[in-house]
Amino acid sequence: MCTHDVYRRNLIKGLLLAPWCRWKLADAARPPDINRIIALEWRPAELLLALGVMPLAVADIPNYRRWVEEPVLAPSVVDVGLRNEPNLEAIKRLHPSLILLSRGYGPDPGTMNMLAPALSFPFGNPQGLPFTQARRDVLTLGDYLGLADRAKRHLHEVDRQVAQTRQRLSKTPGKPLLLFSFIDSGHVLVIGKRSLLQEVMDEVGVENAWQGEVNSWGSTVVGIERLAQMRDVRAFCFHRGERDPLNEAVHSPLWRILPFVREKQWRVVPAIWFYGATLAAMRFCRHLEAYLEPTRES
Repeated sequence: MCTHDVYRRNLIKGLLLAPWCRWKLADAARPPDINRIIALEWRPAELLLALGVMPLAVADIPNYRRWVEEPVLAPSVVDVGLRNEPNLEAIKRLHPSLILLSRGYGPDPGTMNMLAPALSFPFGNPQGLPFTQARRDVLTLGDYLGLADRAKRHLHEVDRQVAQTRQRLSKTPGKPLLLFSFIDSGHVLVIGKRSLLQEVMDEVGVENAWQGEVNSWGSTVVGIERLAQMRDVRAFCFHRGERDPLNEAVHSPLWRILPFVREKQWRVVPAIWFYGATLAAMRFCRHLEAYLEPTRES
């Protein structure tokens, strides 16, 4: 077949396919149905909720209620299994328009792309600025979903909350603040440098008492005996529901000799997702305002 005939045939094929291609491109550019979005990790679930969108499904809802608590998920939200090993059949049956992931944690994006378009967000921030990253991610998701105005309004609320907390705490200088939650009766998860809460504390002028080692997410797990080294500090112990190991730990002799316990400089405060985004940051600001007053034993 001559070159001219091949060219002519390909040209005709291209003209016939052009309307279909334009339709596919238009479909790809159309924002996903916001009523059918699944979040397989709690941070992107929070990003979605910051835009006023309730997810269709979230992974591991029982532990979400223990570790995250707020924002509260609607009763209609479906549980699709573990965050790192979600139930693929359950996801497929839901016919999602979009699947949200955390990059570096959970299932492979390629696998999820076989079920629906997948969008990944960083888990933390390489520069140790996860609050800054969270603000960027809100804008990114808002643009992707056609909700840019909502994203901007939300960030104005975030900035207003941070400014209010900074102003209120400026008149109540105090000791450094230790942040932890019990993993079991003998070990705690401590929040330090490179964490979301650290960056918020930096912005509102509160010193973090923990200056020790942390992982890439800004936390570390240590035995409670390490907390005996923390002197002249205040402490927040984040609550984890009815099965909180704190309930057992407070009866141990070791707990009673911790300096901040003896001095009644600690508080049990409601749960917050340490690895969250802007809503977690605002919740933490409200905790700081509510509890950074002369402490008493809880």
